[in-house]
Order: sequence, then structure tokens, then C-alpha cells
Amino acid sequence: MKHFNFVRRRLLTAALSGTLAFVGIGSACAQGAAEKGGTLIMVVQPEPPTLASYQSTAGPVGQVASKIFEGLLEYDFNLKPIPGLAKSWAVSPDGKTVTFSLQEGVKFHDGKPFTSEDVKFSILDVLKKVHPRGVNTFRAVTDVKTPDPLTAIFELSEPAPYMLMAMSSYESPMLPKHVYGNGNITNHPRANTPVGTGPFKFVEWQRGQVIRLDRNKDYHKAGLPHLDRIVARFIADGGTRAATLETGEAQIAGFSAVLPVDVKRLKTLPHLGVTSKGYEMQSPLIMLDFNTTKPPFDNVKVRQAVAYAIDRKFVLDNIWFGFGRPSTGPISSNFKANGLYTADVMNYDVPNRIEIANKLLDEAGKPRGANGVRFEIVHDLTPYGDEWRRFGEYVQQQLGKLGIKVTLRYEDVPTWLRRIYTNYDFQLNSGWIQTLADPAIGVHRLFHSNMIKPGTVFVNDSRWSSKETDELMTQAAVEVNPEKRAALYHEFQKKVVEASPVAFMLELDFTTVYNKKLHNFLVSPLGLYSSFDQAWLAK
Repeated sequence: MKHFNFVRRRLLTAALSGTLAFVGIGSACAQGAAEKGGTLIMVVQPEPPTLASYQSTAGPVGQVASKIFEGLLEYDFNLKPIPGLAKSWAVSPDGKTVTFSLQEGVKFHDGKPFTSEDVKFSILDVLKKVHPRGVNTFRAVTDVKTPDPLTAIFELSEPAPYMLMAMSSYESPMLPKHVYGNGNITNHPRANTPVGTGPFKFVEWQRGQVIRLDRNKDYHKAGLPHLDRIVARFIADGGTRAATLETGEAQIAGFSAVLPVDVKRLKTLPHLGVTSKGYEMQSPLIMLDFNTTKPPFDNVKVRQAVAYAIDRKFVLDNIWFGFGRPSTGPISSNFKANGLYTADVMNYDVPNRIEIANKLLDEAGKPRGANGVRFEIVHDLTPYGDEWRRFGEYVQQQLGKLGIKVTLRYEDVPTWLRRIYTNYDFQLNSGWIQTLADPAIGVHRLFHSNMIKPGTVFVNDSRWSSKETDELMTQAAVEVNPEKRAALYHEFQKKVVEASPVAFMLELDFTTVYNKKLHNFLVSPLGLYSSFDQAWLAK
């Protein structure tokens, strides 16, 4: 295992004004009154491509930006909305009007007041236009009325019950109109020097090393935040990430930034804790995405063959070390509780998977050549860590059994995002996606025809389009009867799994490793996507 270079650490500490409070190894303090001060070192993997969380939903972006921006609502562990920048809200009987009453005395980091005009701007001019999920989440919003500075009235063309589940700081950040209303929002000069209302202010970004956020002394919640500073650190090597937590040089790493094999070891150390709590609103799925508009994956039988080839239990046990479950389709089994999930879909996890896959490829007119190869493809790997490389190697091996020769490609995050979601210059792509608190928010964007949007990340990259499933999603989005809504989503799952625009692999359980001297960081089902306004470090 590589260890952190202590000379470099000293230089980095000096660069951050000599005020970093590294937490040493020790036993956890008993939870008591929150202590003021200190710097939280948070490992974020990989480095965010941007801090424009209003435009990119890449996982690392939200971990940092949610400390800077705030949303109208936040959520409790029962997945119920609670006040955020809105102190109260009311929905009209017909579901077509939602009135938000805003908190008083809220200021942006530049001292300007937060008002209903900022809400209107954020929803209509930003999130509805450029946010990968906001395009869908707020599609029914026709206007936002602002009768006074502390009242924002959303007018909808149809009921949108899912909308209230998408108003957090992570999902729908509120922006200052006086800053982001000037210039092109898709390439704004303040994208990476953001201004919000959150508990921490952006200070600096040392590319390849750290992002520094300092305490907002004018934060609208009295007495908060407790921390003086949050520093997000970027460490490419998985062993080094684990070492920084082990030695106390960092206090928290989430979204499985610590490799599963290291989690097994670190969880035995008395000063460290491991939890999978705080991901309840994420429901992440691992998938293989096909470019369905180009050969060979424009053929459903070829896509199905690949879906059959992968042994999901092997992938779970040997690459993600049991942190998850095999996936059956586009809706996570987390939705069993409200009836939206069904396992009654086409099953690709069968003992004779390779035999079936070879037969499908023969039927698809893809015979083996004299060298045993049917065709060659390039497999793009999500650039989020070593486990994705290992997964790619396994896919390469399994498809080789079918006579598919696979070349692996691993690029930096911005290049990968541009290749997959702007240029569509790929054949097979691996990745994980968050399906969030409602399918209308997190699932529709992956399969609806209206979510084929070049340049918008984490939407329908397969460019698969079906009028039938589009209609099922459209009906389910506005259906208020739970049983009817569930029936629509059950039919949707069956049709998508059979068409296989993506091959569903795993329902992923993310882990967070943390120093037990860190308290009150886990106060929301959004976990590391929450503001950390209540987090504190025992000295």
C-alpha cells in the first residue's frame, strides 16, 4: 500500500493558511455538546469535473456543492420533506399550485438577500433548462409567481407529486439571479467559484489537490455551522485513500471512495466507523449502457446476449465484495415498500447464460469467424476507481467467451462525460446511476425519448426510444392512485428489461468510512449530499 507523502502534506497544509486541524488516531469521544471549530478533511473520489451542480449531477459534484448551495426543502429519514430555504409550503387540492413561504433574513455569500425572484430564476431559467433531471422534474411548471420577496407560487400544467421529492440542495440548488442571470448559464464564469446561501463559502480550488470551503459567518441558522472549514481532497490511489483515514489525516470518505477490500479491514479499527446509512434517497444501480443507434447494439438480440453473459453474483462477490444485490431492472428493489418494484421481468441470471447468449448472437447474424471472433467493440469504463477497471476486465473476459473481442478504454472524467453524453462516441459503457426518491425523477431520464439531450449528462445515453414505454412513464408521472401507478411501472419494467437498452447489473450499497471524532454528519437520507451545517469534530 502506498502511504501519504508527509512532506507534501506539510506543503498542502501551509497552502491552506496553516489552519487545517488534522484529527489524530484515538478512541471516539462520547457524543455531547457540539464543539466549535476545526477543519474537516473529506476525501472525494474522483475530483469533481465542475462545481456547477445546477448543470452536472456527477456524484463528486454534489458532495462539495451541497455545502455551498441550499434547496427549498430537505428531507428526514422517513423521506418526508422538511423546511430548507422554504419554511413552509402548501399544495392546492388539484395539485396544480404549490406555494412556498421562504425563510426570512437569508443572504447569499456576497451579502445580497435571497428572495422569491431567485427561486423563479433558478427554476425557470436554470434547472428547467440545463439540469439533467430538472428538465424532467420541472416540466409541468409553467410559471413561478412572486407576489412578494418571501413567497414563490409554482403554477403547474398538471399535478407533479414527485416534484416535492426533488427540492434539496443537491437536487435543485437555489442560485442568485444577480450573479448567474448575467452571462451564459451553460458556461458561466462563476461555475467553479460558486455563490450560494449555504453554511460554507467557496474559497479556492487547487486542481488535482483540494477544494477549500470556509465557514459562512452570516449563515441564517443561528449558531451554525460548527466547523471552521471543509477541505475536499482528491487522491487517485485507492490504497492512499484508505491510509489517510487510517492515520487520521482525513476524517470521512463516502460513496465507496474507500475500496471494498479496504473497508473490510478499516471497519475493525476502533477509531473508524463504517455505515451504509445516508444513501436512502440514491438507490444506485450499476449498468452497462449500449449505444442502441449503431451496430452491433442496434440489435436487441446482441444486447440481450451481453446481458446474459454477465454473472451478477460473481461481480457482486468478487468486485464489490458483497456491498449490494443483483439488479433485475430499472427500478430498485428499495421501491418494494411502495409497490413500484417488480421482479416479474425477463431473467438474465440463469445457469446456462453463455449457451443462451451464443445462440442469440447466431440468430442475430453474428457468426464466429475463422479465428473465433464474431466482432470487436470498445468498452468505456466509468473513471471512478479501481473496481471499475476490474469490472471492465471481467466484462472483457465474459464477452470473449461469446466471440466478442473487447478493448477497454479508461479516460478522465470530463473526456468520458463528453464522449458518452455529448458525442455519443461509444459502443458499450459501464457506470452507476442514482434512481433517487421517485422513478419520475431518477429513472425516466434514462429511458424517455424526450431525455435524449446531447450535452446533458446522466440522461438517455443509449438513445433508445419507445413510444410505448414513453406513454407508460408519462401516465405514471401524474397518476395519483398508488395501485394504478404501480401497475404502470410494473409494465414499464417488463418492457425495458426485455428490450435491454442497458444491461442491469447490481443495486449498489455505498459505504461511508468516518473517524468517530466526527459527529452529526449523518442527519439526512442524503448523507454526504447534505450541508454538514450540524457536523462537528471532537478535539
